Parts: sequence; C-alpha cells; structure tokens
Amino acid sequence: MASTLVDPVDPASDKPLPERSETAKLILFGVMAFGQFMALLDIQIVAASLNSIQAGLSAGPDEIAWVQTAYLMAEIVMIPLAAFLSQAISTRWLFTASAALFTLSSLACGLAWNIESMIVFRAIQGFVGGAMVPTVFATGYRLFSGPRLAMIPAILGVVSTLAPTLGPSVGGWITEAAGWRWLFFMNVVPGVMITILTPILGRVDNANPAMLRRIDWVHVLGLAVFLGALQFTLEEGPRHEWLNDPAVAIALWLSIVGFVVFLERSFRSAAPVVKLTPFRNPTFTLACMLNFVTGFGLYSATYLLPVFLGRVRGYTSLDIGTTVFVTGCFMFFGAPIAARLSTRVDPRFVIGAGFSIFALGLWMLAHITTEWGFAELFIPQAVRGFAVLLCIVPAVGMALSTASPADLPYASGLFNLVRNLGGAVGIALVNTGIQDFSRLHVLRLSEGMGQSLGAAQEFVQGMSAQMGQITGDSGLALLSAQSVLGRIVVREATTLAFRDVFALMALVFICALCLVPFAKPRIAPDGAAAGMAGH
Repeated sequence: MASTLVDPVDPASDKPLPERSETAKLILFGVMAFGQFMALLDIQIVAASLNSIQAGLSAGPDEIAWVQTAYLMAEIVMIPLAAFLSQAISTRWLFTASAALFTLSSLACGLAWNIESMIVFRAIQGFVGGAMVPTVFATGYRLFSGPRLAMIPAILGVVSTLAPTLGPSVGGWITEAAGWRWLFFMNVVPGVMITILTPILGRVDNANPAMLRRIDWVHVLGLAVFLGALQFTLEEGPRHEWLNDPAVAIALWLSIVGFVVFLERSFRSAAPVVKLTPFRNPTFTLACMLNFVTGFGLYSATYLLPVFLGRVRGYTSLDIGTTVFVTGCFMFFGAPIAARLSTRVDPRFVIGAGFSIFALGLWMLAHITTEWGFAELFIPQAVRGFAVLLCIVPAVGMALSTASPADLPYASGLFNLVRNLGGAVGIALVNTGIQDFSRLHVLRLSEGMGQSLGAAQEFVQGMSAQMGQITGDSGLALLSAQSVLGRIVVREATTLAFRDVFALMALVFICALCLVPFAKPRIAPDGAAAGMAGH
C-alpha cells in the first residue's frame, strides 16, 4: 500500500492554537533551546573525563568507550522518530516527557554503581535527549515568521555547534573541580525547570493520538537496527580493525538489512514513522549533504584536539578544557555575522565562505608539532570556530525554510540526523586514519634511523650514560634509554599522523565547495522562505 494515505485526524487536533505575544514565543523557544543545549552538551561532556569515570567505576579500556557510544547510538535512533511522536502526542508533551526522563536518567548516571549500570543509563539518557534536538528546530519555524524567522537558524546554529564543542571543556572543568559524577548531577536542576515550564507555556501544535494506533513497528525496528548497528560499526570499527572483528562485521550486515527494511517501509507503509518526502526538494537534499560535511568537520575536529593534547602533550582534563574553549568563544563572534549575511546575500556565498575558512583552520592544524599548546592552537581554533556558523546558519535556513508545514517536523529530524551521521562517520574515519598513518610513520622513522644509525646510537649512548650515573645499573640504563627513544618515535609518528588527518579533512571541505553552487535557495518576496510564507 502506498504511503500517500492521509493519517487519521483526531478531533482534538483541530483545536485552534493559542495566541501568543512575541515575548511569550521567545520565552518558550528559549526554554526549549536550553533543553536542546543540554542534550547536545552531554554528547561530548564525558570526552575529557573518561579516564576519571573509568577509575571511578573500575571499568576496562574497552568498556569505558561505551559511556559515549551508548549515548550516541540511542540518540541517533530517536532523532528521526521525534517527528512522528511530536505529531502523535504534540510537541509540548513530547518535549516535557523527554526533559523529565532526561533529568531522571542524568541523576541515575551520576549514581551509577558499575560500568554496566552506567551504560544502560547513558543509553536511556541519549534516547530521550534525542527527542529534544529536532523538535526545537521545527518549533522555531512554527512560532516565528518574517524578520524574526531569520534569527532562528543563527540561534539554533549556535546551540547545535556550541554545545558539543564546549562539551570537553565543561566536562574537564567540572571533573577537576567537583568530580565526574557532577557531569550528570548538573543536569538535574535545569532539567526540572524545563520539565515544569514547557507545559505551562502552552501548545505549539495539536496532538493526533490516532497515529499511535497505526504505528508501523517493522519500520521502527528497521530504523533502530539500521542506525544503532551503523553507530556501533563506526564506533567499534577503528578499535577492532573493522571487518576483521566478527562483532563489527555482524553489526555492519545488520545495519545494511535494517536500512533495506527501513527504505521499503518508508515507501510502502500506510503510516511510515519517518517520511522521506523532504528529500524531493533538491535544495533540502543539497543542504543535508553540506550539513553532513559540516558535521564531519565539527565533530571530528572537536574529537581530535583533546586526543592530541592528552596523548601527545599529556594534558589533564582541565588543561584540555581550557585549551579547546577557544573554538566555542569564537563561535559567538561568527553567529551574528552569519545571521545577518544569510538574510542579505545569497546563502551560497555565506556557505562558500564558511567552508573555505573552515578548511583554512584545518590546514593550519595540518602543521601541528609535538610542542603545540594553547598559544599555537589559538589561531587555528579561532578561525575554525568563526567559520562554523557560516557553514550551518545558511544551511539550516535553506533546509527548513523550504519545507512545507506538513514536512517540517520530518525535515528537521532528517537534517539533524544527517549532521550527527556526518560526525559519526568523521570520527570513525579520523580514528582509522590516526592508527594507519601512525603505523606508517613509525616504519618510516625507523627506516630513517636505520639509515642514520650513528645518530640514533649516539642518542641512546648519551641517554644511557646519564641514566647510568643516576641508577648505577648500566643494563637498566640502556633499556631505559632505548625505551625513551621508542616513545619519542611513537610521539613523533603520532603527531605526523594528526597532520595527515587534518590535511585530508581540509581537502574534504575544499571538495565540498563543488556542491554549493547547486544549492539554490527559494526565497519568498517578503524574505521568508516560500514554504513558510503562510505562517
């Protein structure tokens, strides 16, 4: 049966929406945007504190990675489902339930007694938090029109990029000051406030409970298996040499099967939970492709710098947080410029400038050395932070403002899903790149030392003599000197690998510029998007 059948409409869904003042709309939107910020912040808030959590829960190195993986797997499944649920139970009650459950699961994470309980609570936290992400985008485009509509992409662009970027910084400071459990306890008070305020501030849309009686559970299962298994593959693949690991290979095949089932039900189900109709709009499709690249760069760079600072420089969580905070600061400078330019000039010029500047920031990082710290990383991070909103704000506008009112919730979910997928794919690729390039550079450096054997021997002998004077054991001193040389080789090889990865990331952004000219925006005469002109 084709999916063009109309969903049954509950009589209550025809109730007129309440009239609100602009101030009331701003308050409601602000409360929901803050909830979205919390959900996105918690993606990366544990990134700089995993060692502390690992020690606190007596977890193994492979187990601790699931503190982040569980959240991402669950969140990425919920994001596209949020559109269906917001129509069935209304945006107000979906957001309220999500905020309440997010608060409870955050409290549970802070009280976790072992790694298994932490993983379960993090999965719940990610799943319910994922509902808050796309609903805010759709709400912003429902509440506002005309000139005020132009500020929505800028505000949501800041929230959706600033939160994951600041995650490691905020997490590092909190862990250093109060302990890792407060990474989760800090959500309780604002979560309770959001849970109370959202239903009080009124309806955004009407519920259609009849949709719940016609849920296509096969479609839901296909979506969950597709996205969950894909996220598992991308997270675990780099650590276990991809298809050489049976669990990763099985997850990939499950993801492919889930994707086929998901597509089949999307086109043939009488009541699909995720509608792909927004992709009929070429502008939306191209905006999503550009958003995928932006997610790739945003999440990968946010992931790589803390790893470099911890692995190569030996920074603490607080040091890492202080260093990477620069990117978030410069996002604020880029936000108003991106918002103003996106309404005054062709958005393609803004995106083109954003991608070019972002590539420049990555290219600067491609010259990183083992001595780089806060001062050396300041300008590359500032350039990248300034460019992020130039990439996202016009893309949000082109994607959502061209969507029809009926497609808007689904367009919002798909647009956010694509950015998260870009981040997941990016982190997996850069992880693999770091590993492969590191091995390659170790071999090259070893070959170089073999050709200049005298210099290497002279270093080992000099270091051995110094250690021998301290320990009095020449054999132990020689082994220690060789170990020091080995660590130096690994450190230099790792740094060269980071340089290669940053250079390739810059190349991806340069290549993505080829898509920009084809993303032609549709603008209505009053400056609002054609699809939203009636709002």
